[in-house]
Amino acid sequence: ALMPLSLACVTLLSACGGGGGGSGTGGVGDVSGGAPPAEGNDINPVPRDQVREGGDFFWGLSSMPPQFNYFQLDGTERDNKSVIDSMMPEIMKGDAQSVYQPDPNYLESVEVTSTSPQVITYRLNPEAIWYDGRQLDWTDFEAQWKALNGTNPAYVVSGTTGYDVIESVAMGANPQEVVVTFSSPFADWKGNFLPLYPRETMSDPTVFNEGWIQQPLTSAGPFKVENIDTTAQRITVVRNEKWWGEPAKLDRIIYVALDIAAQPEAFANGTLSWLDIGPSVSSFQRAQQVADVDIRTAKGPNYRHITFNGAPGSILEDPAVRVAIMKGIDRNVLTQSQIGPIVPDAKPLGNHLFVEGQAGYEDNSGVVAYDPAKAASELDALGWVQEGNVRAKDGQQLAIRDVIPTGVPVSEAEAKIVQQQLAAIGVQVNIEAVPSDNFFEQYVNVGNFDITHFSWLGTPSPISSASGIFRLTPDSVDQNYGRVGNQKINDLLVDANAELDPVRQAEIVNEIDRELWAIGHSLLQYQRPDAVAVKNNVVNFGAKGFADYDYTLIGFAA
Repeated sequence: ALMPLSLACVTLLSACGGGGGGSGTGGVGDVSGGAPPAEGNDINPVPRDQVREGGDFFWGLSSMPPQFNYFQLDGTERDNKSVIDSMMPEIMKGDAQSVYQPDPNYLESVEVTSTSPQVITYRLNPEAIWYDGRQLDWTDFEAQWKALNGTNPAYVVSGTTGYDVIESVAMGANPQEVVVTFSSPFADWKGNFLPLYPRETMSDPTVFNEGWIQQPLTSAGPFKVENIDTTAQRITVVRNEKWWGEPAKLDRIIYVALDIAAQPEAFANGTLSWLDIGPSVSSFQRAQQVADVDIRTAKGPNYRHITFNGAPGSILEDPAVRVAIMKGIDRNVLTQSQIGPIVPDAKPLGNHLFVEGQAGYEDNSGVVAYDPAKAASELDALGWVQEGNVRAKDGQQLAIRDVIPTGVPVSEAEAKIVQQQLAAIGVQVNIEAVPSDNFFEQYVNVGNFDITHFSWLGTPSPISSASGIFRLTPDSVDQNYGRVGNQKINDLLVDANAELDPVRQAEIVNEIDRELWAIGHSLLQYQRPDAVAVKNNVVNFGAKGFADYDYTLIGFAA
């Protein structure tokens, strides 16, 4: 699944399904989606013996996570992923080249033991235990598959991709050997079971949906929750005394929920240990004024976009209306105004599934090229005729609600540019700023918007993790919050996920992308810069690009 990104300057979501999501402080409105190329990262890596023993690390969140179960629909926000990655089993970790590698703390080995049918055999580290002392075993995998494969609607899941094509999960030679057999080939299998949750959570829909709302129920990572203070808006995690691996260097990570607009100043005065600059020029400039600070940058898998609501009965239900309106928005102006000072040669993103620099990337966005005259004539032809300043049809004005989170300067600036540009073609944009702490739960996830802005966070398995964003299913939203899609896209997503030849897979993906542009699914803005400010003594942390952090190594120079 992809994650929405939620923090400092932008909101972020994680895409869900076969893949895991990202993490950070981009601002409210970030979700996980496609993944870009492998261009390394910038985290000031140092070996364990050069990391200081102890210390507290203050990590900013845009809001307290509404749900600590990453696979529940409300749990895919990046803020949640940043917290649970310290304590839940990421059995595979993305490296700087955007490739999943097994984590030896959890896996002794993992291999494809048959190709027809596709069978994956996992051998778990026998030392790996849940907090209650029970070993991780094959039943955890089985319960997760059954919860996420879409067969039981009582589980409110963020995605089913990767689990819906598993035929069986069985015990191998012993309970720590897991044999996963697929009903059809699945290319992104490495993104499955990330993170792994215990069978006690996954075998009961009530626990799945509600058990993790107040706090995590267990840990099987280097950290565990010590305290959740909803008044102070803080989550404190400490070393897990039952962790079997190399102990964490930090004493504590204190996650601090703070309005994105307030984070640059909090970083400057030392209240936060790092600042997610993302696409915020003002955050970039403020961080440059702080003493002893490194600004670390990498090519990241995350991107900003505008989601259009095409659900039945919505004012933007007609694909032709969505595409016409998109032609009235100048994406170059949006991109330059937002990230020009940080990425001087920045240009709009042209592909919904691949980011620039990734093998297979093609710019298919020509169908919505900026052309206000054409936008106006197409709206005329569709019966939306100019009456005064605003177009109307059958007595209804072409007025659309742009729902954005409060306290997120990037979203506010984008909305104002869109409002001004669309006014020029007779489309009225009413900007509605809503509380950032329930922006996703009460607005985005339930389709309570006409257009909205946030970022999708990418993963090393972009096709499977983004499938839930683009697949249209009648009885569940998954992450297709605007309800825009068709059977052709659904079928092509199945084909792409089953295609093991990367060249042929990229061809199918570009066919999907061309169709997404043609029906006006969403208007992509730009690949979101992975730019992070930290004090220069912070090690093994920064702009992680495609990689996952090793939470045992984050700390300060010895």
